[in-house]
Amino acid sequence: MPLQPERENAENYNQFQDAFSSTLIDRLSKPARPLKSRKRANKPTNLDRPSYGAAHGQPSRDAEELADFTDYIASLTFDSLPLELQTITYQTWADNPTIQDKYSLPLTSADVSEHILDNLDATVSESLDTYGIISPPAEDITNLLAPVLTSYLTALTTPPPAPSTTRGKVSECEICERDWVPLTYHHLIPRFVHAKAVKRGWHREEDLQNVAWLCRACHTFVHRFAGHEELAREYFTVERLLEQEEIRNFAMWVSRVRWKAR
Repeated sequence: MPLQPERENAENYNQFQDAFSSTLIDRLSKPARPLKSRKRANKPTNLDRPSYGAAHGQPSRDAEELADFTDYIASLTFDSLPLELQTITYQTWADNPTIQDKYSLPLTSADVSEHILDNLDATVSESLDTYGIISPPAEDITNLLAPVLTSYLTALTTPPPAPSTTRGKVSECEICERDWVPLTYHHLIPRFVHAKAVKRGWHREEDLQNVAWLCRACHTFVHRFAGHEELAREYFTVERLLEQEEIRNFAMWVSRVRWKAR
């Protein structure tokens, strides 16, 4: 298969694709809703709702199918976005209060309806509906895109973390070990409970900024796996997280989700 040409704004697209992938993985790794009995969209042709393995008592699905589906839908969606979102950078965001006001974070479904929906390729909503990922009218494409776009814009418009939080150079997710996706930093002791963690003697103040570098999918899964206090008290190192079978099973499954280079 010939290599696809490098797309313009490749860094922004990669961030958007990763945010979209993380949201799809999060939804598809939850208990499945019944799929709709209708003709499927033309592409892709054979996506199944995936499982991440033995923790659910089911065999793993083909992660390549999910990667192909994500790449297809993310590409259609990104190309439908306003140019100012496709090309956004930290500097253009910081220098433009109008854009900050227009896309005030976190974005809501109403924001997506107002600024995105009119130009969105109809295939996006149709495909997601066909595979039961959205369920209009109660849960439509705007409900799915709001957190995707919030995650995308947050990644591109947030200043880099202070050097003290980087823990040296990390090139891969510390849970699933994927090195081809953008990484986010996860506070091993969640910020929401910093004061309580020190007051109750769970941790020393100098340990509060310890972070792990995780892909968005693993980051989201960790926060779904345990609440802030439980993470702070029980799962405050990567090693402790990886002792949990559910975390390991998810990591094994998501490590096979890989999209084609663009």
